[in-house]
Amino acid sequence: MAQVVRRQRVSAYVGYYAFGLQDSDDAALPVPFPDDFHRDAFLGTHPGRLDITSGGHTHTATVDVEVWDAVPPPQDLADWDEQAEAELESASGQLAVWSMHTGRMDQTITLADSGGSWRVRVSCTGRADAAALSEAEGTGVGVERYLIQFWSADA
Repeated sequence: MAQVVRRQRVSAYVGYYAFGLQDSDDAALPVPFPDDFHRDAFLGTHPGRLDITSGGHTHTATVDVEVWDAVPPPQDLADWDEQAEAELESASGQLAVWSMHTGRMDQTITLADSGGSWRVRVSCTGRADAAALSEAEGTGVGVERYLIQFWSADA
């Protein structure tokens, strides 16, 4: 049975309806964040990078990250507004959180002690509330929530 080996909560400052996760050792990435961002997809990918589209323009999203030792059990789709899966190669085993507004944020996500290939499932709830907040007040904290689950691509 699959087990969670690491949990982490980070905040992602969403700007222009987006944020990203990018390998912390980003010097060799062919397409650094936010170049060629996929605005029409909930989850977009580039080598070493995940692009995530938000329901709201400007706010701080709560992001729960889980690293699993095998494929995690499926999430009930009724609990989430959006969900998508992708593959990610991380040279360092660490991901930095990036904002369209402020660039690289101080928080780092630890996947492993070294690089590897990962599968990832991104689930989100609160998209409509984040959109309404953007139209009314402009900003908020924790209205939109993400669960991002990683496991080895070899699992």
